[in-house]
Amino acid sequence: MSALNISLLSDMVKTRRGAKGLRDTAKEIGEISASTLSRIEQGKVPDVDTFMKLCDWLQVSADTFFNNTSQKAVQVNAHLRAEKELPPNTVNALIKLINLAEIKSNTG
Repeated sequence: MSALNISLLSDMVKTRRGAKGLRDTAKEIGEISASTLSRIEQGKVPDVDTFMKLCDWLQVSADTFFNNTSQKAVQVNAHLRAEKELPPNTVNALIKLINLAEIKSNTG
């Protein structure tokens, strides 16, 4: 059984939110509170409905947070999330691409 990679979720939410306020971002996502969003950014596990709303907002599959990536892929993803010069959408797309390539290499 795979565990939820809450660190990746938290980092992706922080990256996508950027400098926007928690309340504005919560309204943008819809049907979640600013305090819930804050807890997720602090590494707390969301309920299933909130998790699915976040996946929709982040424009990623829920599988993104459950796959078994290699240590190298985890390190590359961490470096991408820390990168300040790339737009958040580019970072998220690159991370998704790396994760998909990792899944493909593990299954093929």
